[in-house]
Amino acid sequence: MVGTGRVGPALGAALRQAGHRPVAASGVSEASRRRAAELLPGVPLVDPSQVLAGADLVLLTVPDDVLPELIAGLAATGAVRQGQLIAHTSGRYGTGVLEPALRAGALPLALHPVMTFTGTPVDVQRLAGCSFGVTAPEELRLAAQALVIEMGGEPEWIAEEARPLYHAALAIGANHLVTLVGQSMDLLRESGVEAPEKMLGPLLGAALDNSLRSGDAALTGPVARGDAGTVSVHLAELAEHAPRMVASYLAMARATADRAIDHGLLKPELAEELLDVLSEGGRSR
Repeated sequence: MVGTGRVGPALGAALRQAGHRPVAASGVSEASRRRAAELLPGVPLVDPSQVLAGADLVLLTVPDDVLPELIAGLAATGAVRQGQLIAHTSGRYGTGVLEPALRAGALPLALHPVMTFTGTPVDVQRLAGCSFGVTAPEELRLAAQALVIEMGGEPEWIAEEARPLYHAALAIGANHLVTLVGQSMDLLRESGVEAPEKMLGPLLGAALDNSLRSGDAALTGPVARGDAGTVSVHLAELAEHAPRMVASYLAMARATADRAIDHGLLKPELAEELLDVLSEGGRSR
């Protein structure tokens, strides 16, 4: 395993539970070393070329922007062996990024776990039933499927050319969700709520469940109702207390309005006034 950030040790631990024997890992930072010690006890930490020298299956679990240079470097130094399975966990890339390793005789896989990781043992448990975005040559699909299932996951096949769009979709759903929840919690604290997480937990849990079950039919709130007056008040309060949040409120309100209109939830006569408020950023009220 090359890279012992939050993802790698969890996958390594899951493969160990399935009967695989991790032979080596690489990690530089103190935090990476601690994670490896906790989740992969007894596995030596060495440099990346030494990892490839001893492993039949290599997991590259490094940040997206680091991956192309890492692969090119490993291939250039002769570290890649003929017939070696090399899998990366990037959501952005398919197997094309592994071309230098492929030319050296490696067998390329892209196995992206659709999960957020904490770098703790709970991550291994969360892999149960987790989807993996998988891209692999036709002749390696069975191998890719087996590895994902061994880690407790479920493979979802993603075409090479669709990887960037697939990854953007996940970033919108998961990464931006954390930002939105954080903003909501900040505003609740500002309004005097002592435990915003307790207030939001049931609400957001229900909203997520409804959204996954019903799609746009689950839209509620002042934007979906066309309540322009309430939205205008929201914008005024944000401008006073949290001006940096005005832009994100407007962006999400416009996107929500578009979906509500397309789904027939927002009536045209109400949409016009609401869109006027949003286009002016609430300044007219």
